[in-house]
Amino acid sequence: MALSGAEALVAQLEREGVRHVFGVPGVQLDHVLDALARSRGRIAYLAARHEQGAAHMAEAYARTTGRPGVCLVVPGPGVLNALPALATGYACSSPMLCVAADLPSTLAGRGLGMLHELPDQAGVLAAVTKWSGRAETPERVADLVREAVRRSRSGRPRPVALTIPADVLAARIAPTDPIAGTDSTAGTESTAGTESTAGTDPTAGPPVAVDAPDASSVPGATAEDIAAVLRAARRPLIYAGGGVQAARAGAALTALAERLSAPVVTSRNAGGVIPARHPLAFTSLAAPRLLPNADAVLVVGSRFVTPRGTAPPTAPGATVVLVNADPADLGPPRPAGLTWCADARTALEDIRSALPGPGAPEWDPDDLAEVRAWCDRRVRAVEPQWSYVRALREAIPEDGILVNELTQVGYLAAVGYPVHRPGTFLTPGYQGTLGYGYPSALGVKVGNPDREVVSINGDGGFCWNVQELATARMYDIGVTAVVFNDNAYGNVKRIQADEFGGRFIGSDLASPDFVRLAESFGVPAVRATTPAALAGALKDSFREPGPSLIEVPVGEMPSVWPLLLGGAPGSVRA
Repeated sequence: MALSGAEALVAQLEREGVRHVFGVPGVQLDHVLDALARSRGRIAYLAARHEQGAAHMAEAYARTTGRPGVCLVVPGPGVLNALPALATGYACSSPMLCVAADLPSTLAGRGLGMLHELPDQAGVLAAVTKWSGRAETPERVADLVREAVRRSRSGRPRPVALTIPADVLAARIAPTDPIAGTDSTAGTESTAGTESTAGTDPTAGPPVAVDAPDASSVPGATAEDIAAVLRAARRPLIYAGGGVQAARAGAALTALAERLSAPVVTSRNAGGVIPARHPLAFTSLAAPRLLPNADAVLVVGSRFVTPRGTAPPTAPGATVVLVNADPADLGPPRPAGLTWCADARTALEDIRSALPGPGAPEWDPDDLAEVRAWCDRRVRAVEPQWSYVRALREAIPEDGILVNELTQVGYLAAVGYPVHRPGTFLTPGYQGTLGYGYPSALGVKVGNPDREVVSINGDGGFCWNVQELATARMYDIGVTAVVFNDNAYGNVKRIQADEFGGRFIGSDLASPDFVRLAESFGVPAVRATTPAALAGALKDSFREPGPSLIEVPVGEMPSVWPLLLGGAPGSVRA
């Protein structure tokens, strides 16, 4: 029997290596769900309790595995509910695919008020994806799936979307043209570089394929040009961003830093690309102390802008070299002596190959040690957040994954939680997506079943997707949720106290008893009232399979923002 459009969709997803799909059932998706049910379980379908949760699961799954993370949604409200996760994936370079059903072809776009109709669904999806396609016939479905996956992984990895009308999903394909492709790599491009971290980095999924930039539209330097600048520098420095993480380029970064004896400052999205304990590794807290003293700065895979929208200050006369897979990140407001539009792994490996031998820079080890101690003192002074961050690090295994939500402890964790392996610390990037943490952690665990996964949340953010406790229980997804409960949107309340004379509005919350709430979902839960109790409760949770929750009652906490925004620049000794 000829395949339907829905069967062609499922078959091609299998060929692209998809093993999990996250979604919420709905009438326009009936044929897809039936095709998945008849696929003998080759693709596991996980039904979330909200499309936002399903899409966050797919985004984090993609980001931590390198495999396609797929969410399946109905048109209209289903698409709109998925947008926060798509925007998060766009900010964090995640190769996720949103497959959205649509109204039947004869009804779509006519403004007739059909169920789930949007005036411009294609435009909505295009705003938060790098590519969006539409299958008008069942014969086009497989080719467009293949193209969507290729696009999600090429150049700078980012979300893509494919819309398929309900009648196309139901229609049959001519038997002579069943599906596109012949294997799981059909349509993808050759991978950049040769580095493989398989066996040493459990988060290192398939390397990301790279589109060769058009040299005529993106003129730039060569590896030899950049190597010459770094070789001539007295104090070279590397600034590494999330693009290094997305390219699985941690080993290449560390090797280049060691060849140059150059300190590496990592952005908040790049935690673990060089182990935190490495003597050359520094968090973004060190940037105002180190950048003004470097005479050459190699910026790899980073937007290299401050929260104020300006480039971080560098020393007068310093040569700034920008390397990025996205040409949009190679121009103003960033100063640049040289630019190269390239994949981070390829660039780092080629630059290292172009260097004749180890460098002999003039960074004083005592000065670097003093900067590290200065950063540590600033982090440790923020209490009680530091004690909770320390408890998390004590309890979570080195290869465990912490999904960092927007909460007072999470803000400090962004610069104070030592990350020793790539891909083991997740944030929502510049999107700052409140409520992303718990469903994202579920997606992480599905993709990394042998790793411990912890989600930290505030009571406000956790309640945005609290319903996914049911998903965790339904599929026995062993994530530990830690909820810091201050009965407030703590950050908002702090701003209202500090900047608006204590005129509180909308920031106080009537939060539930999270222990009893979790237990009502069938999820074991405990309450920890101290950092030591939190560490112990986490270790206990890891000993038992399945989901769990730890509520941590907390009071008002000091603001971390002066620390995160850089404070007063200092300087190491000349």
